Amino acid sequence: MRGMGNMQNMMKQMQKMQKKMAEAQEELGEKKIEGTAGGGMVTVAVSGHKEVLEVKIKPEVVDPDDIEMLEDLVLAATNDALKRADDLTAQTMGQFTKGMNLPGMF
Repeated sequence: MRGMGNMQNMMKQMQKMQKKMAEAQEELGEKKIEGTAGGGMVTVAVSGHKEVLEVKIKPEVVDPDDIEMLEDLVLAATNDALKRADDLTAQTMGQFTKGMNLPGMF
C-alpha cells in the first residue's frame, strides 16, 4: 500500500499549490498597472484582473475638432495597460506551472 502515501502526498502538494495560486490571483487583483499613449497624454490604469480603474487625460490633448485622435489614444493606452496586466499575470502565475505539464492551465 506504499503507493497510497505517495498519492496523498501529491494531493497535499496540489492543495498547497492551489492555495498559493489563489493568493497570487488575489494579489494580482490588488495591483494597479498603468498603460500610456501619446507620450503620457493619456494614462489608463487597470487591475491585475483587467478591470479598468482609472483614465487620465491631459487637457492639452483634448481637441473638440479631433475627437478621433483622443479615442485612439484612450484605446491605445487601454490596450497597453491590458497587455502589461497579461504580462504580469503570465509572470506571476507562470511560477506555478513551471516544470509541470498541465494542459489547459493557462
